[in-house]
Amino acid sequence: MISIKSFEVNYFSENTYLLYDETKEAVLIDCGCLRMEEQVELSDFITANGLTLKRYLCTHLHLDHVFGNEFVLKTYGLSPEAHKADEEKLPSPAEQARAFGVPIKIKEVPVQHYLVNGERIKFGNSELEVLTVPGHSPGGLAFYNAKNGFVIVGDSIFAGSIGRTDLWGGNQDVLLAALQNKILSLPDETIIYPGHGPETRVIDEKLENPYL
Repeated sequence: MISIKSFEVNYFSENTYLLYDETKEAVLIDCGCLRMEEQVELSDFITANGLTLKRYLCTHLHLDHVFGNEFVLKTYGLSPEAHKADEEKLPSPAEQARAFGVPIKIKEVPVQHYLVNGERIKFGNSELEVLTVPGHSPGGLAFYNAKNGFVIVGDSIFAGSIGRTDLWGGNQDVLLAALQNKILSLPDETIIYPGHGPETRVIDEKLENPYL
């Protein structure tokens, strides 16, 4: 059984996710922890629960989802894993910060492993399936677990909305096609954990999302 702990962090109220199972092995997804207190909250939770962080996964490499990359590298020795298209086609975090007018210095941490569609991410007795969901970013990803019935989708879809497509490499037609093929095709009761805002379900978005 996978447990999911979310942390709402940084200026953009981004959802950072920590997944772990009964073996105490864990994966971290989209560490947006910017402030010291956010980093401490995450590390204290990991320590208090006796977790061993095995992988660090990124749904995409937009600024608000990678604020914590340097912290993760220094604290746990893990570099991000993401899709190649995001590393190749997105501006650096520092360039993105300037574009958004965010007055911080941020160090770029290179991607250590390029994730591809259908790849299996294993930790403890559990695994996640990598799904490619481009459109919000060129290399957008989602992480699906059929056994526990959930998918972590980054900024591709939200409760009642979809990700913006006016940023670098965004494309609304590509995003809508990816959502239909990869997310809305999942079982109706699948829980969707987005990069911002509350969780939702596939069936709710099929019935109520005005953008789909």
